[in-house]
Amino acid sequence: MIKMCKKIYSQIVCDYEDRRRKDEDRIPITKLERKHFENLRYVLDRQELLSLLPKSVVCAEIGVANGDFAQDIVRITKPRKLHLIDAWSSKRYGEHMMLAVINTFSAHIESGGMEINRGISTDILQTFDNEYFDWVYIDTDHGYEITRRELEICKDKVKAAGIIAGHDFCMGNWVKGYRYGVIEAVYNFCVEDNWEIIYITSDIENPSFALKRLQGSLR
Repeated sequence: MIKMCKKIYSQIVCDYEDRRRKDEDRIPITKLERKHFENLRYVLDRQELLSLLPKSVVCAEIGVANGDFAQDIVRITKPRKLHLIDAWSSKRYGEHMMLAVINTFSAHIESGGMEINRGISTDILQTFDNEYFDWVYIDTDHGYEITRRELEICKDKVKAAGIIAGHDFCMGNWVKGYRYGVIEAVYNFCVEDNWEIIYITSDIENPSFALKRLQGSLR
């Protein structure tokens, strides 16, 4: 019995490690040039990052969950229009959270200062006009493919001087054994699409980033 349990455990570990290796192989490693970070500034946390973003503008949080960070966005940046984009489709982040968000921000929604956009991020983002947002904040899947696609779409949806920001600029959640691809997606995006990193927060576990177009780059 003990030998059988050890064999099963060994197989589970091997399968897990094989899956991790395959995931790693799918994530490209892109090297930045100095121009992609020479204006980089470290800031304390997400709240300080918000204080540096444009105020009273049109913006979006992509990946809302229970709306805690959306409250910070409203309080600190006082947006003219805030779009909250989320699928709210999983057991952990389900409809109960969306209903809580609607309840929390009912006055903002009724006044037209906030809009709930429910659906997959890459689908919903496509529905907005180009150059619609002054800035966006991404906090969704954290995987390389999805994050890279979100960045690619957002570059057209933000204005020429717009900012793309996001959460979890780190390697992953080691407690849960989940590998992120945000850093690699951001690096690849900056090199391929000519953007630069302007802010990174100093949070140890879940730092945020902010990007803008390099001067002289074309849309």
